[in-house]
Amino acid sequence: MSDPTDSDTDDDAGTGIGTGTSGSLAPAPGPRRSLRRTLAAVLGELRAVDGALYAAVAATSTPALDRWLRRLSHAADHSKVSLGIAGALALGGARPRRAALVGVGAVTVASVCANLLGKRLVRRARPDREAARVTVDRYVPMPASASFPSGHTASAVAFATAVGVVLPEAAVPLGVLAGAVGYSRVHTGVHYPGDVAAGAVVGIAGAAAALAVAAAAGVPDPRPLRPAAPTRSSPGARSSLGN
Repeated sequence: MSDPTDSDTDDDAGTGIGTGTSGSLAPAPGPRRSLRRTLAAVLGELRAVDGALYAAVAATSTPALDRWLRRLSHAADHSKVSLGIAGALALGGARPRRAALVGVGAVTVASVCANLLGKRLVRRARPDREAARVTVDRYVPMPASASFPSGHTASAVAFATAVGVVLPEAAVPLGVLAGAVGYSRVHTGVHYPGDVAAGAVVGIAGAAAALAVAAAAGVPDPRPLRPAAPTRSSPGARSSLGN
């Protein structure tokens, strides 16, 4: 019986047959691992876009807007703007008072979800304003809390959404105000755009929850009911009534 030749040994090693393990094939990644890799890649790209948008806002010179957006951002601290509007609405009739009540409830729900839950779960670091070269004229105090999601945006959007449902004529101006509050947090350098977008989602959810609670609690809707249209009686009915 002849000894194995070099070519035979090479064939065995190449096919993974024999005692060598160098030729064994690596196991294919499972579907869960592939999904995790895909999600990680998508999240990484979204973070890159988020950072690019933040840098673009920081690099755009807007001296006429800087003062007003800085003041608006500061005025929105602790939902002072929303609560002030709610106080003014409470002085009105039944519908404005209901809108104010539901709006304050929505602010409460959104604030708790954003500040006590979202920020503690994600713990995203705040942007580096100095590295992005945000002009000092835009500066507001940098919060010590996590960046994601934006609590200011969540509260402003929650108030605008809830009040807008009860008081439709206020929906557009309050929606514009909420959008300005959200943008002011990016403009002043304390949030990424993604934080603001997530805050808006939390705000809408908070408004929906507050409206649902108000409906379940039986808070009456003071909108007047439309009177029923009068029905026309037939000629036969009129003649019978005349007889």
